[in-house]
Amino acid sequence: MDEVDWAAMRHAYGSADKVPDLLRGLASSCPDERESALDGMYGAVHHQGDVYDSTLACIPFLFALITHPEVPDRGALVELLVSIGGGDADESFDGDDRKDEYDDGDEYGNDGAGAGDNYAMARAAIRAGAAVFAELIEDRDPEVRRAAPCALVRFLDEPARVLGLLGERMETEPDRRVRPALVEGLGLFARRHPAAAAPAVDSLIALSVAPDAPGERLAALGQLAGCAPERLPSDLAPTVIALLRARSQESAEPEEPERPATDTLIGQLRVLRPADEEGSRLLRTLHSALGDCTADRIALLNGQLTSEAPADRCNAVWMSAGLFREWRASYEKPIALIGEQLDADDTRLREAAVHVLDGLFELAAPAAEHLAAAVAARPESWVRHWERGAPTLGDALKTLARTGDPRAVPPLLQLLKQPVVPYDLGRIVAYVGPAAAPLAPLLRTRLGDVPLDAADTYDRAAPLLLALSALRHEAAVPEVLRLLPDEVPDRSALVEAAVRTLGAFGPAAHEAIPALRDLLTSDCAATAAAALWSVEEDAKTVLPVLRRELTSGRPRQRQAAAEALGRLGASAGAAVPALRGTAETDDAGGGRVWERTAAACALWDITGAPEPILPVLRHAWHENPYTRGTIAACLSRMGRAATPAHDLLRTELGTTRRHLARSGGYGGGDILEDERLRREAAFLSGGPARVAELTLVSMARQR
Repeated sequence: MDEVDWAAMRHAYGSADKVPDLLRGLASSCPDERESALDGMYGAVHHQGDVYDSTLACIPFLFALITHPEVPDRGALVELLVSIGGGDADESFDGDDRKDEYDDGDEYGNDGAGAGDNYAMARAAIRAGAAVFAELIEDRDPEVRRAAPCALVRFLDEPARVLGLLGERMETEPDRRVRPALVEGLGLFARRHPAAAAPAVDSLIALSVAPDAPGERLAALGQLAGCAPERLPSDLAPTVIALLRARSQESAEPEEPERPATDTLIGQLRVLRPADEEGSRLLRTLHSALGDCTADRIALLNGQLTSEAPADRCNAVWMSAGLFREWRASYEKPIALIGEQLDADDTRLREAAVHVLDGLFELAAPAAEHLAAAVAARPESWVRHWERGAPTLGDALKTLARTGDPRAVPPLLQLLKQPVVPYDLGRIVAYVGPAAAPLAPLLRTRLGDVPLDAADTYDRAAPLLLALSALRHEAAVPEVLRLLPDEVPDRSALVEAAVRTLGAFGPAAHEAIPALRDLLTSDCAATAAAALWSVEEDAKTVLPVLRRELTSGRPRQRQAAAEALGRLGASAGAAVPALRGTAETDDAGGGRVWERTAAACALWDITGAPEPILPVLRHAWHENPYTRGTIAACLSRMGRAATPAHDLLRTELGTTRRHLARSGGYGGGDILEDERLRREAAFLSGGPARVAELTLVSMARQR
């Protein structure tokens, strides 16, 4: 190892000169040192799945470590090798598929081609040493045996030998923790080698009906769902529920190896894992394989959520999150059952339930009774305090407010009387709706109390401004105006927020006109012009500013200018040529899609002519799904003129996948945005009577 020039190599955070220390740490006799070293490998040398030159240099030493029986935690090192080789990517990945993701290179000078080559070389190196995995499948350490099957299937290019090894080990493996991994290996084999899959599928079918082995049967059903769904039993949901109940009633599962409580990312993730991690993995595999079969998945969740075992219910709660985020369906029953978990004695289960409900917004309404009861029973949970930063609303109260339930108002009112207002309280008020009106006077008072010379002036004022905007509490104009002087810290962001609030107040904010006029030459000129139009509708003053910002402002100001011009309607006729130019911009990179969308919508609101804008809206709809809500609102204003674009709405309504669902992450408001889009699309596709109604509304707006 000392013969390698590690200092000449790189990882995610710079020089790889300390990598030998990590490799030695993996072989340490101290559990804390081993875990810290493993955390360093994932955190730097294999950061977020990347493969650097130093990652490649580690592969021979990782192989050396896993072949020495005296090295502890070798199962984790097998998993690390699998990840480096691309084993967590798509099963058809051959090392070059991800090359395009790295064409721009990185900050250390690795060009795109080199980065792509690293993946191919890593996979080739692990394939070259894959015979080791055939030996490890019979290792004395059950953790190694549990990690070996998938490594064997992924990297040893001898299908007949691999299948034979899996079958032989399945007959002799005594450890109940390892046997599901062998079942997973059979399923992976069937997917990777479809021409030779028949024996593996037959084995899975036999395992799915094996007596006295509910865990293995569940594992087999999950694998069949992924490789041979046509071979699943017709009564899948009842079968799985019965197996879950039987598994819960079995004698206690073998304990997992004791792990150190280290202050590492790996250690933190371990704390967050389900109490029954194996059960969670079995169900995650099954749910993922079922995909858009929402009826089956809902039936499974309903069965899991009524189990007597808290661990089964907890697993169901976490499984539901992925289903709700990705697929459209009627979820009233499972959401109500998740709400019931808020009454459980198990803290982990309660926290899981409120966490999942928190992302549902109005869809969480079937759980509102239990949320309200939880809020009333635990006032100490209304606020969540952090080691750093301002306190925030507790999850149960925040979730109740997001459903629009008025029972959230009294606790919010009490919190407004506290010395420090939770940072996100103002953002939540808008979801409560008119029932939150009693909060307005106190919100105004708290805004007036915000010090103007503090470092956190913006952080304290912005949520209150949002709340006052949502409630249209026009009496707060003086408190909003006091935030505009030059000496206020972080003035740009604060002024922008204050100006938007004044615009929301409309003509009632007439005393703000001088201040808004003064801001027409500032960095937030477009926002100030939009607010000024809302207050006094003076096109002679506002129009020149918006035309200037549309062509010369910053990207956000250009978009704001286009949106404001649309609100001017026919009064903005002089801006039509510039708006048309913005809408028809040849934007190959897609970076200005929001500007083009805003300009196209403004053109309709000004001219009432659909021909130039419908192609722009159609292109943006497909180019960036996040624009669809804005586009649907514009189509609503267009009435009958939008008929040529109604195919977009019909297609959207016929799609079971949420329009913002994507691999690799999700946004906290994705479900809310999708539900709004669905309602708008359904509203617009309501047939001739609905189109006639929209036409009348559109004509009235144009007048």
